[in-house]
Amino acid sequence: MTLSTRIHQRVQRLMGNRFELSVVSSDASWANDCLDEAIAEISRIERLLTTFNEDSQTNQINANAGIKPVQVDPEVFSLIERSLRLSALTQGAFDITYGSIDKRFWNFDTTMTALPDPKTARRMIRLINYRNVMLNADKHTVFLKEKGMRIGFGGIGKGYAAEQAKRVLRERGVESGIVNAAGDLTTWGSQPNGQAWTIGIADPNLASRQAFSYLAISNMAVATSGSYEKFALINGKRYAHTIDPKTGYPVSGIKSVTIIAPNAELADALATPVMVMGVLVGLNLINQMRHIACIIIDDNDVLHTSTNIRLTAPATAN
Repeated sequence: MTLSTRIHQRVQRLMGNRFELSVVSSDASWANDCLDEAIAEISRIERLLTTFNEDSQTNQINANAGIKPVQVDPEVFSLIERSLRLSALTQGAFDITYGSIDKRFWNFDTTMTALPDPKTARRMIRLINYRNVMLNADKHTVFLKEKGMRIGFGGIGKGYAAEQAKRVLRERGVESGIVNAAGDLTTWGSQPNGQAWTIGIADPNLASRQAFSYLAISNMAVATSGSYEKFALINGKRYAHTIDPKTGYPVSGIKSVTIIAPNAELADALATPVMVMGVLVGLNLINQMRHIACIIIDDNDVLHTSTNIRLTAPATAN
């Protein structure tokens, strides 16, 4: 008797987010063992990168800001190195020192009725500057030049964890699957019927987050960043919970950004800076990058895509 090939799933809260892991196999017991290992890998990364544990390497770096360099694992060093390269590429729109922001002024709920004045906004972001992260490749040390500076991996950590979980699963012999880290997902292989994976892009105007369009992908990653889940409405204008590191003000103009890239770390790390940069500058950046595509829905529900993508969808997201 041959066992049927099917999708085996595991849903778990990790890194403060909902992770959904799917593997294709005819052996349920083996598939579950593989999923256990992938979840253990995500938990390991969480311990390494979290800011909620004083002993984590991230917190050790932050605690010694302006004091001394901190030696870290090669893995953490490489992730910081890649993050700084992305900061340079996006002209600071992506910045792991974003953790330095003074959050007291930002309550993206009904209590927030006005923006801070420009002077206060600038004061809030004075410690955000990726150029003040000093790396020593020989000693694997990280030093934050200014006291009070903080790094955090909120803009890249989920994507990195998804890719590492995928690596573990592939090393175990899983030929097809998806790791979905709260909307930042990476795929490989195909569905049990042999077709590519079908990924939905959420309509930012619908509370149910129904898809307005679908992509058929394999061996690719997708990440979406949007203002629809957490925002403030001030004088009739929607402000996203994402703060522009240059101005200290929340970004506006875009409802959602979807990035399609070869891996989830890169897709995750590019989605937010495109929101910060805006439609024209953001698309210009993506259009200069190979093997990366982008779908943007602006505040007027107009759909914008990078030059290498063609959606068979209406011109608006209504």
